[in-house]
Amino acid sequence: MAYETGALDSTLAAAAGDDPVLMRELRGAFYESVGKQLDLLKRSRCDGNWHVAAMRLKGLAASFHSEDLLNAAENALSSAPGEPAAIREIESVLARFAA
Repeated sequence: MAYETGALDSTLAAAAGDDPVLMRELRGAFYESVGKQLDLLKRSRCDGNWHVAAMRLKGLAASFHSEDLLNAAENALSSAPGEPAAIREIESVLARFAA
């Protein structure tokens, strides 16, 4: 699957306008928020905590129009708590975003 940053970048640009500092801050906030939810997901050992972290990731993905993250979060929602493949998929999306 190819990573398309267009929709995410367009969303950030619409919010930031011509302000490059604000654009960097928004990208940083998105990255940090996804990282926090990924950490919660990794530490989840029960269905409830896993579900909450995956739903928060899904909300972030929808808010910022990140289709890859949305798909990864939906995969996590249908996975058992602690599922390594679901975690790796979200880590992969986050790594591509940071690149």
